[in-house]
Amino acid sequence: MPKKAESGETTADLLAYLFGPGNHEEHIDPHLVAAWTPGLPCPARNPDRITLSDLALLLDAPVEALRGPKPAEHVWHVSVRNDPTDRTLSDAEWATVAAEMVHAAGIAPHGDTHACRWVAVRHADDHIHLVATLARQDGRHPRIRGDIPRMHTAARAFEAAWGLTPMSPLDRTARRAPVTGEREKAARRGLPEAARESLQRTVREAAARATGTTDFLTRLRDAGLRVREHHDETGALDGYAVALPGDRADRNTRPVWFSGRTLAYDLSLPRVRERFHPPIAPADITRAHTRIRQAATLLARAGRTEGAGDVAALGDLLTTAAATSPATVRDQVRAAATAFEQASRAPGTRTLHGTARAHFKAAARALDHAPRAARGGGAPAVLTLLIALVEAIEAATAWHRAQQHHAQARAAAQAAALLREAATLTGTPPRASRASRTAPRTVRVTPAAERGPAPAAPVTRIPPRPHAGPHPTSGPGPAPGPGRSR
Repeated sequence: MPKKAESGETTADLLAYLFGPGNHEEHIDPHLVAAWTPGLPCPARNPDRITLSDLALLLDAPVEALRGPKPAEHVWHVSVRNDPTDRTLSDAEWATVAAEMVHAAGIAPHGDTHACRWVAVRHADDHIHLVATLARQDGRHPRIRGDIPRMHTAARAFEAAWGLTPMSPLDRTARRAPVTGEREKAARRGLPEAARESLQRTVREAAARATGTTDFLTRLRDAGLRVREHHDETGALDGYAVALPGDRADRNTRPVWFSGRTLAYDLSLPRVRERFHPPIAPADITRAHTRIRQAATLLARAGRTEGAGDVAALGDLLTTAAATSPATVRDQVRAAATAFEQASRAPGTRTLHGTARAHFKAAARALDHAPRAARGGGAPAVLTLLIALVEAIEAATAWHRAQQHHAQARAAAQAAALLREAATLTGTPPRASRASRTAPRTVRVTPAAERGPAPAAPVTRIPPRPHAGPHPTSGPGPAPGPGRSR
């Protein structure tokens, strides 16, 4: 299982860690098993011929020789691990794996004498570490985009040939976490999270609640984000990017823009447009829990493509529930929505016309109206939906398990646990799965005077602009001009 690892500040720092005792004395007999040049001495076993400092200088030499700009992070570091139940591979076998991995990654293609310099370090039975510097010996930069997916493909070939435990398929559904530089920047600014994480949450909520493209972009701006639109040759909108106010780069000369696609696989403009659903009347809030239960029953026995569309709609429903839930449970519902994100992204194709999907979308739209219709029992109705949501997520967990989507099943199970915690806080303990056909007991909660549940705070301190009406729509109106931003 190839996996990107922490790179350290310098090549020397990383080598010192890999050849050292480890944080808990877990490194046993650290040594080289392969390198860019045959016969390279191992600094651990032949310190009289080469030291760690010498090895770092050799690896860094192509970077130091670059005439143009040097890469900001020039150390490439990937760990390759097999399953604990697999047999112990020999150094020669790990050397074969290492050579194939750097070939697949684009670091050192087979037969390329001017490729990047790299080494493979082993200090445990079940894995090796690959370290390379991102400058070719001919002065060019390597092309390593998509390195991990290609390495996963190479790993599957070894698993089949050597009878090793197959790893979970790489389905590109995992949450895109901020890189080290983004986390460090947030810490310097005294922010609780990186800009990428704030933008992901805000864009996902806008996508889940919007009824059209114009509505979606307006919600982004109302949340305080800067928005940049991209138009094709005919002037039609075909993409967007967002930036957090105050998040700037190049000595504060430009905003740091993130396209929807780079925030998450399902936040590109085409995928956002798949979410749009015609608005429904607020009175439908009284039927929302029934719709969710009906959808859960359908999802449990859905096929692969139909179920993929259903779980995506369920993810939007959870996002909307997090934004409209009362303050007493909002943190738990928001955490559940975040946990369920990967479960909402099923690999493969999907259909957008399933009955369960329509029920989930209708329930989400009803929830979106709930805070405005909270007088006379609206807010309690939102709380009672938690039990129905638990049933829906349990159905999604079962569906993912049936499809052998292990990562998604784990994410859904975590979301269900968080929603059960939220239901407990409302005074309505979640029922067991076998009793899910029984209607939940309604919880009477008196909303605060003259208002419904408090809306989620925007990610910046910029107050939102009021809408002209309850919900903007994507109806007729002048199209925004190219490059519009705020």
